[in-house]
Amino acid sequence: MLNDAGGIETDLTVFRLSETAFMVVTGTGQATKDADWIRRHMNGEAVAVTDVTSAYAVLGVAGPRSEELLQAVSSDALSVADFPRYRHREIEAGYALVRAARLSYTGEAGFELYIPTEFAAGVYDALFEAGAAMGLTDIGTLALTSLRVERGFRAWGHELSAADTPFEAGLDHAVKLAKNVDFTGRDALLRQRDAGLKRRHVFLTLGAAAYPIGSEPILHDGQPVGQVTSATFGHSVGGPVCMGYVERPPAEIEAMAEAGGFAVDIACEAHPATRVSFDPPYAGT
Repeated sequence: MLNDAGGIETDLTVFRLSETAFMVVTGTGQATKDADWIRRHMNGEAVAVTDVTSAYAVLGVAGPRSEELLQAVSSDALSVADFPRYRHREIEAGYALVRAARLSYTGEAGFELYIPTEFAAGVYDALFEAGAAMGLTDIGTLALTSLRVERGFRAWGHELSAADTPFEAGLDHAVKLAKNVDFTGRDALLRQRDAGLKRRHVFLTLGAAAYPIGSEPILHDGQPVGQVTSATFGHSVGGPVCMGYVERPPAEIEAMAEAGGFAVDIACEAHPATRVSFDPPYAGT
């Protein structure tokens, strides 16, 4: 959802449940803001917005054996052929009926399970009983950050804000200008597309001795040209990974990267970038 200037007001997922009913899933800190944004932009349409956050718990099941694990607690067909990526449906899981979506914020195969709150503990226990022999474990925020950064998943409040447009963030695929359907921010994006970008989201990998944590200056030939938005140690790529914005047009950034000279300033020490790209260093599965 964009503002009039084309900036990203929120990044969310919409599940269509029926012809007229939808479930909107957003970040834990954005529910009130996003519900208010939707209500203020209904333009007189007969739409009811209800916050059902407390009615559901959410479990993410991710990794190379996630399908095998979920199949162990469900009688529904869960293969990719039966349940393609970016689809959702109700399935049995343990003793509960849950809405499963073939989505993952880790860059690996996986599912998100939306579970009626009173059944969440039972589904969790069923998953861990079935996953005991598969190496199933809980993960925390730092592990999730490592996985999502090396795979290039943007996060609200880091890579995405009301001042960043989808084109600048490298989310062109989410903008359907060719459909010729009006939406808030469309005119601004058309102007930006025609005028060309002045800044662009990039990925940088660093040497193993660097320890970026986010918000560090991005340098080129010793001069600041941008800022890191998220950083982590990428275990799949074997080194530190940064995401950030460089305040230059994309073609200029490509030429700068080819010439070399990019670095990240960590505690007043410049750590040279080993790779600079518009694409994430890990392609995922």
